[in-house]
Amino acid sequence: MSPIEVSILIAAGLFAGFVNTIAGGGSLLTMPLLIFMGLPSAEANASNRVALFLQNIFSVAGFKSKGVSVFPLAIWLAISASAGAYIGSNLAVDIEDVLFNRILAIVMLVVIGLIVVKPGVKKQAEEMMSQSRTWLSILFFFFIGIYGGFIQAGVGFLVIAALSGVHGFNMAKTNSIKVFVILCYSVIALLIFWLEEKIQWEYGLVLAIGNSAGGWIASRWSVGKSDKLIKRILVVMVLVLSVKLWFF
Repeated sequence: MSPIEVSILIAAGLFAGFVNTIAGGGSLLTMPLLIFMGLPSAEANASNRVALFLQNIFSVAGFKSKGVSVFPLAIWLAISASAGAYIGSNLAVDIEDVLFNRILAIVMLVVIGLIVVKPGVKKQAEEMMSQSRTWLSILFFFFIGIYGGFIQAGVGFLVIAALSGVHGFNMAKTNSIKVFVILCYSVIALLIFWLEEKIQWEYGLVLAIGNSAGGWIASRWSVGKSDKLIKRILVVMVLVLSVKLWFF
């Protein structure tokens, strides 16, 4: 990689790590960027997981340093999502580049809608933690894991919507669960991609430098804040990248 490519990857990773931690959608930028740098789609998907794994270590540590955690629920959801991620990752390994790129382009456009009408956490008088709701979350996270293992991009919005609708957690707890679950199922995805020799470690580790810094900063930042400028930039870039993925 050239110094310019290294700088671009670190900058993109910093941005992606930040938005991944406070909401989601960072992979909508980093995965297409890796593809445009010449990586086949499966390798871009795999290499992006290196950055996500390291990013979420820092994000989990950041939330823990602020005393935010939801255990043991987060562990059960992580187990369910990891089982789903095993299925999704195996589906992603052998998919053709053209088909993967078009699926990614469609996903990116769909997720734009979620970015524009960003799913927030509904404020409840109290958290809803009945046994039936816990099992419902476990079921939801199995399917979220399949999606996350397959393509990852935008999975944060699905997690926020699920936890908001089922449990009514505040944003801090929601994001702490999100980064922990993604950290856990990323181990499964990474293992599968590694065994299939799909990971380009140089790209993944350079991207991880930015992702990790962004994840740490975002997890320490006030999770109740929103950044309209980031949302607007993300929407514009996703539109451009999705068009390029589909037609080029």
